[in-house]
Amino acid sequence: MLISLGWLTALVAGVFAVHIGQKLCFPYFWKDFFHLTKVVRRGVQMEMYKLTSKVFTVLDKFVQQAAQTPNKTFIIYEGIGYTYRDIDERSNKVAQVFEKLGTVKKGDTVALLMNNEPDFVCVWFGLNKLGCSVAFLNTNIKCRSLLHCFSCCGAKILVVGKDLLDTLEEILPSLQEDGIQVWAVKTESSQPGVHTLLDKLEHAPALPVPADRRAATSLKTPTLYIFTSGTTGLPKAAVITHLQSLKGAAGFWAYGGTSEDVVYIPLPLYHSAASLIGIGGTIELGATCVLKKKFSASQFWVDCKKYDVTIFQYIGELCRYLCNQPQVEGEKEHKVHMGVGNGLRQDVWREFHRRFGEIRMCELYGSTEGNLCFMNHVGKIGSVGRSNFFYKLIFKYELVKYDMVKDEPLLNEQGFCQRVKKGETGLLLSKVNASAPFFGYAGSKQLTEKKLMRDVFAKGDLYVNTGDLMMQDREDFIYFRDRVGDTFRWKGENVATTEVAEILGLVDFIQEVNVYGVEVPGSEGRAGMAAIIIRPSCEFDGKKLFDHVVRHLPGYARPLFIRIQEFMEMTGTLKHQKFRLVESGFDPSAISDPLYFLDGGEQRYVPLDDGLYGNIVSGLLKL
Repeated sequence: MLISLGWLTALVAGVFAVHIGQKLCFPYFWKDFFHLTKVVRRGVQMEMYKLTSKVFTVLDKFVQQAAQTPNKTFIIYEGIGYTYRDIDERSNKVAQVFEKLGTVKKGDTVALLMNNEPDFVCVWFGLNKLGCSVAFLNTNIKCRSLLHCFSCCGAKILVVGKDLLDTLEEILPSLQEDGIQVWAVKTESSQPGVHTLLDKLEHAPALPVPADRRAATSLKTPTLYIFTSGTTGLPKAAVITHLQSLKGAAGFWAYGGTSEDVVYIPLPLYHSAASLIGIGGTIELGATCVLKKKFSASQFWVDCKKYDVTIFQYIGELCRYLCNQPQVEGEKEHKVHMGVGNGLRQDVWREFHRRFGEIRMCELYGSTEGNLCFMNHVGKIGSVGRSNFFYKLIFKYELVKYDMVKDEPLLNEQGFCQRVKKGETGLLLSKVNASAPFFGYAGSKQLTEKKLMRDVFAKGDLYVNTGDLMMQDREDFIYFRDRVGDTFRWKGENVATTEVAEILGLVDFIQEVNVYGVEVPGSEGRAGMAAIIIRPSCEFDGKKLFDHVVRHLPGYARPLFIRIQEFMEMTGTLKHQKFRLVESGFDPSAISDPLYFLDGGEQRYVPLDDGLYGNIVSGLLKL
């Protein structure tokens, strides 16, 4: 008996010692274990699709949910609930309209230009049911960029929301000349040659389309095109396959979401976050989502309380707006327990917790077209994700040394990239292989090739250049540091500097342009700034430049600051030097060049003096 008791005591002591050792040496072991278990389960499911040649898509999951829980509310929009059956039947009607008119066939691409509303989802699903791919157009893009988008994805039909038809007035003749059929989500239209959809939906049957029309035999089949600024030039159509859609739809599930959750989606559906993770994730759970036409800081918590929201989607800027709202009583009285998104600054993260309670903020990292994703399943403030030995066995990525002045990776004597040490900032590269393919962009193969790097560590290897500078600390948490090259982020949107430069270059008094982003205290991302050279015998015209950028650029892409230079500094590869310009910022007391600021009230670019600068950096003047 004494021997047995001794063994039991030793066993308990051993287990306790192992537990203490695990807590001290491997504090995140169990959280990592359970998270990786989910990742592996999802991966095994994908591999089974390859073996059986039968892909169960996000749309298939939606149709299944509509059959199993037809009366469950799927979308709440402006106080009205739409069940899974409602959206399923209306999307069937959309499919029947286009099927009856013989407008589209399986494999076609249809462009969709709509703001957030239930019919966005109905048109999207209806076209997918016919076997069509759908290209989501950013509602902020204008004129030249919009025309470019059609040539990218090969769409010959455009479905446009009723509130956006007027924005096409200038380019409608060009669209029609190119043979692009325009359908407005309206009952009637005064625009010549524009077809209307709502009147036809009233008389269309809700009969389901045979499943073989939407059937996919490969995970690599494109189902969507989502436009991204990428790293250079005009918007590019990122190819979204069923593989990427299924991965995105697993986001909420991977963080522990259930069918009982109510998801708040205030982000635009043309972004992958709202469509793939938001709508797709809601379907994966069999949950309900509250779809907001446009984010409103003053209505956010009102909506959350009204609809018993439990999960919300965010970008860092959204959380900052909420923290800047006047403090009111009862701010922590809600049911929200989780936020899923990216770009949340550490100071805003802490302030958000202080104001609104210990909501679990689930940061993630991944670009629309990328083949790598990080998830901060631990909740470490400031981190975009977490890695470990086992994660790196599944997802092959590297952080390499980057020369900020030359704007290129730093190579060794053999011409290969050099890995950084833990705690050092490096350029994130993601390996391309069978388990992590890169589908790139529609259109020219050169667009995809520019995103790739070959012979990185050895001859023949292939990596995706994310364009992001990251840091991995000694505990294996991943932190976003900055973007390199020709893209910066402002107001939750990627801004392609070369596209903005091309637009500014059309102004008659501008000879040369260098666009970059500068940090503004208290603001997420970087505000647009343009260094310009004035043509000989010309003068700077702040009114003309203001009118030009407002006409041709979306709000987030308009340079807030202008710096007039006599000459442009170039890199050794004859690229515009941005690093020193970015470092010098927009402080008039530190810059001898003339500076100007985009003044919305004056409707012109006005001289940037010390007083105006002080108002901007102190937050008195809201950007």
